[in-house]
Amino acid sequence: MKLMKRFSALAVVMIIAVTASAQMNEGSDYRTALGVKVYPGAITVKHFFQPNKAFEGLGYFSGDGFRLTGLYELHNNINSVEGLKWYIGGGAHMGIWSDTWKTKYPTRNAGMAIGVDGVIGLDYKIQGAPLNLSFDWQPSFNFIGYNYFEGGWGGIGVRYTF
Repeated sequence: MKLMKRFSALAVVMIIAVTASAQMNEGSDYRTALGVKVYPGAITVKHFFQPNKAFEGLGYFSGDGFRLTGLYELHNNINSVEGLKWYIGGGAHMGIWSDTWKTKYPTRNAGMAIGVDGVIGLDYKIQGAPLNLSFDWQPSFNFIGYNYFEGGWGGIGVRYTF
């Protein structure tokens, strides 16, 4: 019975926190957002440290390995649509890939891959809801592990805003 009361109290606190967060984020801006990016599939967190400058961290995970990416992004409003911004930036990535990766892609090496990334995209904060959507392209070039240009990173992001 004590456990049930504690669980109920925790659920009430979480509901209050989510409601307060949604009310604070009714405008077109947000400070931090956490969610997923579809294709190739990543966990994403974006944090604005100035009104038009953000850091985005991405963690891509698969059965063949993982890749961590950090991006510095400059955001600018699109004045005709409230909550919509375009952004551009760059950063770096580090990945570790298994031997099955080498089997799928024989021209590439298994093991570690380190490189640089660019990014260009659109970011939209849904008004009245604690949700952010993004769509971007993130070309990258590996220079350690194997030298290779990759144009297939990026995708659609869905994040909960704080």
